[in-house]
Amino acid sequence: MKNLKYIIIFLSFGLSSCSDFLDIVPDMIATIEDNAFAMRSQAEKFFFTCYSYLPNAGSYNDDPALLGGDEIWLSAEYSSANNPKYLALGNQRSNNPYFDFWRGQYGGKNIYRGISDCNIFLANIRRVYDMSEEERNRWIAEVEVIKAWLHFYLVRMYGPVPIKDVNLSVEDDTETTHVFRNTMDECVKYCIDRIDSVLALNHLMIAVQDPSTELGRITKGVALTMKAKMLVTFASPLFNGNTDYVGLKDKRGVEIFCPVKSDSAKVALWKRAAAACKEAIDFFHSPEIGIDHLYQFTGTQFGNISEQTRLKLSIRGSLVERWNDEVIWADSRSWPEAYQMQSYPRDLNATNASGQTTNRNNFAVPLKITAQFYTKNGVPTNEDKTWNLNGQFTPRTVGNDQMYYLQTGEQTAGMYFDREPRLYASIGFDRGIWFGQGNTSETAQAPHARGGASEYTKNTIGHSWNTTGQWPKKVLHWLTAVSGSTTVSYTKYPFPYFRLADLYLMYAEALNEAENTQSARDEAISYIDIVRERAGLKGVAESWTNYSIDPTKYQRQSGLRDIVRQETLCEFVFEGHRFWDVRRWKTAMSEYNKPITGWNLVAEAPAEYFAETWVYTRKFTPKDYFWPIHDGEILRNSNTLQNYGW
Repeated sequence: MKNLKYIIIFLSFGLSSCSDFLDIVPDMIATIEDNAFAMRSQAEKFFFTCYSYLPNAGSYNDDPALLGGDEIWLSAEYSSANNPKYLALGNQRSNNPYFDFWRGQYGGKNIYRGISDCNIFLANIRRVYDMSEEERNRWIAEVEVIKAWLHFYLVRMYGPVPIKDVNLSVEDDTETTHVFRNTMDECVKYCIDRIDSVLALNHLMIAVQDPSTELGRITKGVALTMKAKMLVTFASPLFNGNTDYVGLKDKRGVEIFCPVKSDSAKVALWKRAAAACKEAIDFFHSPEIGIDHLYQFTGTQFGNISEQTRLKLSIRGSLVERWNDEVIWADSRSWPEAYQMQSYPRDLNATNASGQTTNRNNFAVPLKITAQFYTKNGVPTNEDKTWNLNGQFTPRTVGNDQMYYLQTGEQTAGMYFDREPRLYASIGFDRGIWFGQGNTSETAQAPHARGGASEYTKNTIGHSWNTTGQWPKKVLHWLTAVSGSTTVSYTKYPFPYFRLADLYLMYAEALNEAENTQSARDEAISYIDIVRERAGLKGVAESWTNYSIDPTKYQRQSGLRDIVRQETLCEFVFEGHRFWDVRRWKTAMSEYNKPITGWNLVAEAPAEYFAETWVYTRKFTPKDYFWPIHDGEILRNSNTLQNYGW
């Protein structure tokens, strides 16, 4: 089996921007072309500059999907450079939008500038004399893929956008440069056609051959997965015949969202998405590639650990174990340090608590995120006929049967008992076992977060305040640890864009939507079950038949839709997926408007501490599904249609 890595590297060469606006190329471009493409060594710098425009993953200052939604909540005192919490609070604005990727402001990269640089590269790379045709074709293929992905990223944020396949010139007249937004159908066609044209030429690397020089380049597997992700997104309700935008027309009278679409046309897009997912899966499963399994922790450094601990490490490791086989594409510019540090509790050790002054502990998990995980029987808590939903806030004493998940002899909330392993691997909470971070006891270490004097994990300092009493443990590598009052020893990892589990669940979702037949649902379930098996759960059919109050749910298209969506939310918690998924599913109105709640953090007695306590309620409205276009862009180009509600 080949161990192949599909990641992105970041090389900064300080090349100045090539465009101030999305559609005008400055007259200095001739000088740039003469210098940048005179020889291979200079062209290579421009090549990797195109990579640098890819939006960062795993950096909460650069990626709105980490803190801009409702998976992780920040205290009122905590702010980061680009204030992603203002997105979460619902404070987006059209004058100076947060994370403006259209113009490159307030945390957003200027993606149109990146597309311009890609166009400059593609227009000039054939001028370079001292490189082989094979290498030139490979570079061209990679930049074409980058350009398609940058367009997709804009569409996912803004809806239909102006396609910029070639750069315009300062010599073009105003009518030419004042472009309109393309329609949604045109954007879909452009993004997919670009990927297809690259794949058809077969110029991408099948796999990295020389890690010392090629590690991180876009390969065929990355491009196939990109195509699958694009089509699943475009086939989803937010983009595929969304009638919310009927009547929203530009100055030409064109409804750019293409809101009226037949059911057969919607299904046809899902069929294309399913085919793209299967093509990518077959590529990775092929003997040539040999990646046909999800990550499993097989390390021996902790000795003969229990099955439960090994299972939790497999779940955490799928994200944090660097270069594991399951990772298809990861961002090696982002080796999360701050994301880990702010997910770290004040302390997990009573002997150190009094001396801790490090700014950490600020990333808090709302109770509703905990609620989305299954019971140990693999069904939702509100469906499991054996699980006491009414007792979820009532403290219970932990027995030996829960010893690898909860601290024996202590009391914790009923909602933490008898849950699926992904909850225990992903979320830290009061009296929940926490393996790692300098302590490899399988049963002893746990946060003590109540308000009592001896509770060493409780909030004590304003700049290190966890608002809910829960931590996103999953993002912490188990070897990252704090020593003394401020010293942090990080085990860093490149943050994944895609994992193989992503392809499996996207395929299951697309297949269920494309083919409303039992045979299609059976195939979809077989891929869901692969993900569930790694999570320590029985298959869908067995779990629902034996434990659900709706035992035939998985046999209905609507029921399996709910199942694969919940599976996706559980599997990719804290990885930046939920932010985009609840939008494309058009469930953000219900999800984001649920109150953010946590525990009564000042209380000492378990019965008082484990009382659901309100933190914040957001008002998510239909306009929030898409980013506003900067008011300045609307004034600059009156042909640009502002998004609904802004």
